[in-house]
Amino acid sequence: MKKISKSEDEWRQQLSAESYRVTREAGTERPFTGQYYDFSQEGTYNCVCCGEPLFLSQDKFDSGCGWPSFSLPADEENIEERSDTSHFMVRTEVVCKHCDAHLGHVFTDGPAPTGLRYCINSAALTFEAKDDNG
Repeated sequence: MKKISKSEDEWRQQLSAESYRVTREAGTERPFTGQYYDFSQEGTYNCVCCGEPLFLSQDKFDSGCGWPSFSLPADEENIEERSDTSHFMVRTEVVCKHCDAHLGHVFTDGPAPTGLRYCINSAALTFEAKDDNG
């Protein structure tokens, strides 16, 4: 797989200010404010930077944390997990494997069967509704 690489200016032109801050600067949107937090349509959540499919609506659940939460990725080949020791915490960062976009973090307090909670910023995602015809 070839990594997508763009300059900061190219990313700034492509993304909203909030999506740039979250995905390219490892920012976090305020809890309970993201467009996909309280969202329940059927479909696929894609990377806002490169369009790769990241999470499916069938794996989304209400964790009460304030961000969209998923129990597993759509395809483990599309995400990468990295150690994050920022803000005096030890967490596992989740990034898009294709473009290195910061997505959020994964925690081990999710539902069965995975026990995982992928806590993802809405600003890092786009949504593609499920096609009812196919």
